[in-house]
Amino acid sequence: MPVIEFTTDIRAPIERAFDLSRSIEVHMASTSRTGERAVAGVTTGLLGLGEEVTWRARHFGVWQRLTSRITLFERPVHFRDSMVQGAFRRFDHDHFFAQRGEITVMRDVFDFQSPLGILGRIADRLFLVEYMRRFLLTRAAVIKTIAETEQWRRYLSA
Repeated sequence: MPVIEFTTDIRAPIERAFDLSRSIEVHMASTSRTGERAVAGVTTGLLGLGEEVTWRARHFGVWQRLTSRITLFERPVHFRDSMVQGAFRRFDHDHFFAQRGEITVMRDVFDFQSPLGILGRIADRLFLVEYMRRFLLTRAAVIKTIAETEQWRRYLSA
């Protein structure tokens, strides 16, 4: 089962980075390429413990729906979103935050299992792991840009 892990240094307070990472609107801004939209559950604002969101997006030319729930939550250091329903067999996406002086270190750990047994494992090796890595790195870069500029004020109340 693949695990994608990376860190992003953000020159912003830990609380800001944490809250932007759980913002529906920031997520949609980071996924504009796939047309991702929140269509059910929490569709605006910040996700909290036990809350669910259903996303509709186009991946690999196919419109898909995926529902995830916040299953762990310790502001401002960690939260986990876990797939409830969707194209993967399962996934857990852990978001860790640590303050190092003026830098917040955001660490993403995306642990997933593809459907379709051996065919899914082949897809992982051929293209899916790299596709998901790019998807998550793009998301992290958008969070970093928003957090480090005055853009964050559009998404969070001061």
